[in-house]
Amino acid sequence: MTSELSPEKILGLGLGFWNSKALLSAVELGLFTVLAGGPADAQTLRARLGLHERSALDFFDALVALGMLERDNGLYRNTAEADLFLDRAKPSYVGQILEMSNLRLFASWNRLTEALRTGKAQSESAGDKDFFGALYADPDRLRSFLTAMSGISAGPAQAIAAKFPWKDYKSFADVGVAQGMVPATVARAHPHLTGGGFDLPQVKSIFEDFIAQNGLSDRLRFYPGDFFADDLPKVDVIVMGHILHDWNLEQKRILLAKAYDALPKGGALIVYEALIDDERKTNAFGLLMSLNMLIETPGGFDYTGADCQGWMREAGFSQTRVEHLLGPDSMVIAVK
Repeated sequence: MTSELSPEKILGLGLGFWNSKALLSAVELGLFTVLAGGPADAQTLRARLGLHERSALDFFDALVALGMLERDNGLYRNTAEADLFLDRAKPSYVGQILEMSNLRLFASWNRLTEALRTGKAQSESAGDKDFFGALYADPDRLRSFLTAMSGISAGPAQAIAAKFPWKDYKSFADVGVAQGMVPATVARAHPHLTGGGFDLPQVKSIFEDFIAQNGLSDRLRFYPGDFFADDLPKVDVIVMGHILHDWNLEQKRILLAKAYDALPKGGALIVYEALIDDERKTNAFGLLMSLNMLIETPGGFDYTGADCQGWMREAGFSQTRVEHLLGPDSMVIAVK
């Protein structure tokens, strides 16, 4: 039996942080942005990135082996995916979430064992009773966080714009809107829609700048407020993306009830997350995201589509369904 087994999978998983940190450092250094300007040899890359000669070649070639770079006749170039998604100059850049992971999450995840033993958050803001209040009080940290949220929302936003029957509705609002990636994407795809985004007042200028850059200021507005203290916008469709998992079960139920109260009869609520599969066996990203909520928040956790549908029905919604978006993300749709 032992001759048929190999520790390769175990070792690969246990040392997976090697792969992760190599990519995160490349993003931090701006390697992919440099190569977006054209292929370069190792010496040129080393000089432009300010790297020591000792291990630069190993670093570049490791990224080749990991499928992030290509090398031909001694010249390095981005892969197609790296060029599209990791060049900071492109609007398709998704490296914001990787930058945040490198600066914050990588260190926080080193304390996962302590989080599992205590059930307490382990991030740099773990001692703050109001996690998001502390986050939003720091303008630089807030902008970095909101930009990262745009990075992880870009793909799901396109899928939501394509898959939800927007022709049946006239207005919508994204609750916990961050920069505004979802409303901007949906509004571009459906010119008849109006609406905007709801978030804490500190987000207003960041949202309005982003929406103006997308040429949508005439159709999308900012709704300032605290979604636990204030009423949600009265629109036909409410979107909550990567929001419910930040909160404990009681708070999740409060937010769903507030969405129900804000919607008209026939109105719809879209909740999207990296939903854990109902059997809790296959969506590793969703399960690991729930562990990330353990590390980052006082009571947050991720959940299955069936869990969410049950909470929605408790809130009064009459129809619910789950629809896959892309990758690990799915949406749960509820109709009042």
